[in-house]
Amino acid sequence: MKKSLIALAFGTLGLGIAEFVMMAILPYVAKDLHISIPTAGHLISAYALGVCAGAPMLTLARKLPLKKILLGLVAIMMIGNICAAFSPNYEFMLIARFISGLPHGAYFGVASIVAEKLADKGKGSEAVSIMIAGMTIANLFGVPLGTSLSTLLSWRLTFLLVGIWGVIILYYIWKWVPQVEGLPDTGFKRQFCFLKTTAPWLILGATMFGNGGVFCWYSYINPLLTNVSGFSAESITFLMVLAGFGMVIGNLTGGRLADKFTPGRTAAAMQFIICITLLSIFFAASVNWLMPLLMCICTLGLFAVSSPLQVSIIHFSKGGELLGAACIQVAFNLGNALGATIGALPLQAGFSYRYPALLGAPFALLGFILLIVFVKKYETKNG
Repeated sequence: MKKSLIALAFGTLGLGIAEFVMMAILPYVAKDLHISIPTAGHLISAYALGVCAGAPMLTLARKLPLKKILLGLVAIMMIGNICAAFSPNYEFMLIARFISGLPHGAYFGVASIVAEKLADKGKGSEAVSIMIAGMTIANLFGVPLGTSLSTLLSWRLTFLLVGIWGVIILYYIWKWVPQVEGLPDTGFKRQFCFLKTTAPWLILGATMFGNGGVFCWYSYINPLLTNVSGFSAESITFLMVLAGFGMVIGNLTGGRLADKFTPGRTAAAMQFIICITLLSIFFAASVNWLMPLLMCICTLGLFAVSSPLQVSIIHFSKGGELLGAACIQVAFNLGNALGATIGALPLQAGFSYRYPALLGAPFALLGFILLIVFVKKYETKNG
């Protein structure tokens, strides 16, 4: 495995912990900041909105070397997470989470293009999946570690460690990632021209709704497992490891299947599995032995669509690849924000923690339908 791809994965590892750990430690943050769990869910949305605001920054940095852009984005990640670690109140934490999200989509966009350029012929999706693997490793080890720290000491240590990890990311990107050929500068306006066609919107829409469906459920995974499925608070760390394991397998499987078949077909199949699994979670949430399996299947599907969608948007955003690659992360995180917000509605109305999964299923189904349209109208035609 190329060391350059590992260095890129170090970056997604830090971003992955910063993004996903909030779902696991939500009750601890809410208690410390003296807010309700549904209100604390807005911290998930704040990060996602930061992603959306940060991605367009790439249009201003398009003339810079890709490696230099990566280093600058990691520096912003460090600042945001250190601020989160020392947040004195809810309002400051909202701002810190927003700053933490700013480099997320931009980093994934630039790193995806660099990974494809460094990939062996015919292995583009697999190279992107290796880059994304850092995020799945974050869920396998980083999120459970953050959960343990929150249980035993303080949730603030998790964000502080992410900030410190940024120093390691900076060093290895500087040392291991070569200077790759930049993209042609097509001018500011032409960066947006790909959005005039339908195919990118189908990909972005499928990404947003599909991810939103999962995050309706996953944003409140901790209270679901403890209040409905009957697991103890101490077992959540182990369960988060299982969820992370599903993400790792899904990410690597999605990348290989996308190279073997097509990215669109792979993503559509996985999106359908997600829809069925969310419905199963709603009906079987109280079945203690079944929930971990359903959780792993759903997190597997969540990351199995990741690299196929990332590669698809690059292929269908000619002239604006940098912005397109970042936009897919905007769509992912708009889905996160949508899911966290929609998922909170039944909880605020007094319903059980199983209901967010039920609300998520129609969103996942809509994502599947959009991908089917994309495959039939565009991917097959350009096949």
